[in-house]
Amino acid sequence: MQIQQVSVNGLFGIFDHVILLNMDQRITIIHGPNGFGKTAILRMLNGFFNSQYSVFRSIPFNKFQVEFDDGSSVEVINTTEGSAKTKKRECSIEFHKPHSKSRTCPLPKTKDSSDIDLPVSILDDIIPGLQRVAVKTWVYLPTGETLSLNEVIERFEDVIPLKIKSRYEIPDWLKTLTNNIHVRLIESQRLLNFEPIRSSRLNSGTSSMIPTVSSYSNELAKLIESKLAEYGTTSQSLDRTFPARVVQQQSSPDLTDEELRTHLNELEETRSRLIEVGLLDKDENSDFQIQPQSIDESTKNILSVYVKDVEKKLSVFDEIASKIELLRRIINNKFAYSYKEMNFSKDKGFVFKTHHPSSSDTDILSPTDLSSGEQHELVLLYELLFKVQPNSLVLIDEPELSLHVGWQAQFLKDLQEITKLANLDILMATHSPDIIQDRWDLTVELKGARK
Repeated sequence: MQIQQVSVNGLFGIFDHVILLNMDQRITIIHGPNGFGKTAILRMLNGFFNSQYSVFRSIPFNKFQVEFDDGSSVEVINTTEGSAKTKKRECSIEFHKPHSKSRTCPLPKTKDSSDIDLPVSILDDIIPGLQRVAVKTWVYLPTGETLSLNEVIERFEDVIPLKIKSRYEIPDWLKTLTNNIHVRLIESQRLLNFEPIRSSRLNSGTSSMIPTVSSYSNELAKLIESKLAEYGTTSQSLDRTFPARVVQQQSSPDLTDEELRTHLNELEETRSRLIEVGLLDKDENSDFQIQPQSIDESTKNILSVYVKDVEKKLSVFDEIASKIELLRRIINNKFAYSYKEMNFSKDKGFVFKTHHPSSSDTDILSPTDLSSGEQHELVLLYELLFKVQPNSLVLIDEPELSLHVGWQAQFLKDLQEITKLANLDILMATHSPDIIQDRWDLTVELKGARK
């Protein structure tokens, strides 16, 4: 089941918008003047499928609807009761499916302050950038947003200690629906990230805000380490049983000498690629130097088992290698103008070098030494390739932030390569015609209220 259309009525009490997703092209671009609700729509879509329901209490609207490709649909309906001074907002969710009974439930509510075990003031320590301005009101400094207690809990659920996390009573049918649709929002504020630390004061996990490029560099290093461990485990298992499997292979494989050499050459090329992107060390290349001129039947039998084993060993890296290669190619094409080059290592994750055009000197750079535009580009591409599971709908808010016009013009082509490799659908909001280029067929314009 995939999202086919998103619509909202009475947004901010003014706008009605309908967004039909380009399911064939897999990229949909929404554009329109400031204040028409581009970011609000992305936040509502993300909020529904990721159980961040406070967005429906903070954004004025009448009805929010998502339609799926199987003919079913879900609606969040907002009703307001009472006078202007005493009005009470209530939201309900309705799910409609052809030939089935409609289902409905109230919009789930988070715990209130009486259900929280820790003092409310401690949230300021747990969440960097959060500043309390009233008893149960905070300003989130990186974005300037004013947040209520419930909004703080929902927004930062992943970094709040377990005993003060929000809990919802969600019916099974709603859990099934939201669990089957994967949505990820890449917000316009993406250069700062939370990283868990230990706090003796809380005696539980807390977090610190660090540059996202540093966080993702550390994350990639751990991912490479885990793949190397998997490679080692696979190698040990195959090497241990190699002699027995050679003996068990009764007849010679149906391969010519030339075919065996071709397989060996292909494995050598694969290993060279893995070395180039930092997944394997150069000194591990000696096993792939076999270039026999004449292969007898006994040797052919051994080599055929050997080739199958090495293919299994190296297949551990297939997915991560493809993603790293694409990320490296895109980044190095963009960063070449400032004489920077990106590589990877199992120890550091991202490795950046700068080459001085007038000399042979090379400097090693930290990811935080990159410009804001370079960090935006790296973070956005890394999110798409490594942080999103296949068949997800990714929401991108203002991809053009801090990007040079030339990079904006290339962005859509890069995005098409990524969506194909990572198997993603994209819905993004932009003000930039340079992002759109000549692909106005992918766009949906948000228009003003009818007069």
